Amino acid sequence: MFDKIRPLIFKLDPELAHSLAIKALKTNLFLKQKISDEAVLKSTLFGKEIRNPIGIAAGFDKDAEVYNSLFNLGFGFVEVGTVTPLKQYGNKKPRVFRLENDKALINRLGFNNSGSDVISNRIKKNKPIGILGVNIGPNWDSEDRIGDYIIGLNKFHKLADYITINISSPNTENLRDFHNLDELGNLLDKIFAEKNKLSSEIPIALKVSPDISNSIVKDISKILIQYKVDALIVSNTSDQNRDNLQDHQKYQKGGLSGKPLNDISNELINNFFKNLNGQIKIIGVGGADSGETVYKKFLCGANFVQLYTGMVFRGPKIAIKINQELKTILKEKKIKNYSNIIGKL
Repeated sequence: MFDKIRPLIFKLDPELAHSLAIKALKTNLFLKQKISDEAVLKSTLFGKEIRNPIGIAAGFDKDAEVYNSLFNLGFGFVEVGTVTPLKQYGNKKPRVFRLENDKALINRLGFNNSGSDVISNRIKKNKPIGILGVNIGPNWDSEDRIGDYIIGLNKFHKLADYITINISSPNTENLRDFHNLDELGNLLDKIFAEKNKLSSEIPIALKVSPDISNSIVKDISKILIQYKVDALIVSNTSDQNRDNLQDHQKYQKGGLSGKPLNDISNELINNFFKNLNGQIKIIGVGGADSGETVYKKFLCGANFVQLYTGMVFRGPKIAIKINQELKTILKEKKIKNYSNIIGKL
């Protein structure tokens, strides 16, 4: 069905098409998928069993409106946000661009969301039926960005199964400065001090940029191990890597996601895997759209995989499709559980 109507969908503005998808999920237009429990795909994420390792990345369900519908589409876990303390509109439209020839998107949304009060109340009223992560960030005009992360931690530590600290969007000015080692250490110091103050056991994930140099991976890894961060998400969108793209919109300002990030993400995943020594779980993001691409991310060192752009091009049944493709690959290779291949590149 999706393959037949995709040409019509792609005639719409990408942000409008996304809004219609959210409305369709809210009204249960997409039927609940039959999801089989297969031992080959089962795993444990933050101490809780999940039926498969495929998650939806932050950015799709920014306002936490349809996470249960996404679970029903077959995703093993869902991450909502990015959520800022106060509501913000984001950048001016148009701000999302579909690069069809490259199977990619460029967005400069700018953390558009309804704010932490509205979103936390929404989660309270609609209990998640699976593992829910909340991705948090600062308001664009904040004078205390670390304080904004602390607000997010306080708002969601009792509601989410994990919280992601987003330091990697290219669409909030200077946000990526937190990749600097001193600033990253200071941020994590404040986050974990607040977590201790709250007597909270909430797992903390950090989401990094794909544009960092491989030379600082070792130092970032040391900091993550020092603070016992629970997971590293590799990676966010890229404001680089345009030269080999085909679409005429390739130089639009914003973060590039989708197929062109696959190899870049995999290389960074593998570099972090070698430096983290199995002490921190890795969630791989960037270009995942099939069983084969997910399989490769596992080989590079990812314990779990998230996607977003892949769903734009393959449709709402992508999680089911990937799981089926992945099961076929693993069974052909006589692998009992996908966790046995992590880092076996």
